[in-house]
Amino acid sequence: MIQILIVEDEKPISNLIRMSLSRQGYGCTCVYDGNDAADLLEQKPFDLILLDVMLPGCDGFELMDYIRPLGTPVIFITAKNSVSDRVRGLRMGADDYIVKPFEVLELLARVDVVLRRYNKVDCLLEAGGLTIDTRSMQVLRDGVEIPLTRKEYDLLLLFARNPGTALYRETIYERVWGGDYTGESRTVDLHIQRLRKKVGWEKRLKAVSKVGYRLEL
Repeated sequence: MIQILIVEDEKPISNLIRMSLSRQGYGCTCVYDGNDAADLLEQKPFDLILLDVMLPGCDGFELMDYIRPLGTPVIFITAKNSVSDRVRGLRMGADDYIVKPFEVLELLARVDVVLRRYNKVDCLLEAGGLTIDTRSMQVLRDGVEIPLTRKEYDLLLLFARNPGTALYRETIYERVWGGDYTGESRTVDLHIQRLRKKVGWEKRLKAVSKVGYRLEL
């Protein structure tokens, strides 16, 4: 399991990040102080660190000097939104820089990108009775492969990585088709109808009124 260290002193934000990442199947550890984070990093390795800048003890920039020799990827998450702060963080070796407030979906996407960059993404996902092999792009139920089109597979992967989250049609269209959603096309609805039947998610992949769809596990 991918292990992520969340270094954030605002507990509501830390809990939101932990809950969102845990739903994706990541193991999460939260600390609220820069010095405590340094102590923990001496005891165990992590695959990714989400790091606030303004921390009690040593701040995020100071802690980055300690993390850099470890080679662990880092994403700064901070309210410090000046260009100079972002440039400083990236020049210190951070892989990304997210400014508060942020959307959870954006955070998840950026985490996914950084983990893929370091080849640290788990190849197998389990969701709703399905096994999804992201390396071979195979979808299995009870060991039997379910043939899907590329768009159906991309849809499945999007929902499997965001269980319990209501996804807007606009978000679904942008993530799977890569374009702007006009609000008139039934492309999303038609593909989801076909996906439901193929994978047996008629009762799991539910429509959310005036929003889009949500996968319930």
